[in-house]
Amino acid sequence: MAIFLEAAYSKKLGLPNYSSHSYVVSIRTELENINQVPEESGKLYKMLQEAVDKEIQQVGFMPDATSYGMNGQPSNGDQRNGHHGGHQNGDAGISEKQLDLINRIVRENNANKAEIENMAVEMFGGGVRTLNRMQASNLIDELFVKYPRRNGNGNGRGNYQRQPARST
Repeated sequence: MAIFLEAAYSKKLGLPNYSSHSYVVSIRTELENINQVPEESGKLYKMLQEAVDKEIQQVGFMPDATSYGMNGQPSNGDQRNGHHGGHQNGDAGISEKQLDLINRIVRENNANKAEIENMAVEMFGGGVRTLNRMQASNLIDELFVKYPRRNGNGNGRGNYQRQPARST
């Protein structure tokens, strides 16, 4: 009667921008005797672990969190620090309400506009007016963190509450 031993080893690594990658190696071998299982299992585990550890070091493609998955294509614009600036064809640019909210946060906190522009460039590779709506939303969230307001509800947004979207 044939005795088969199957072994698999996998590893998953977390990467920046909520990304990860994993690698799995598995093998199936035939043993002559059931008494070989403990020794062969140990050998296979070590061999598979070394193989996975060697291969998983090659990260490969890394999605850009500022544009990946938006309209199925990367954004147009500069590629500084791995980020893409500007909005895509067909992707709506920053809305007037978003721009007004950013300006209001700047004004009410006596923030430096150049600092906010630099923040947008660092995050997305382009200035505030080049952002698409999703990027602008992410910038606004960062501004809420940087300039919290005390209002008793614990979210730090104070009077900056966003208006619900109106259906047209």
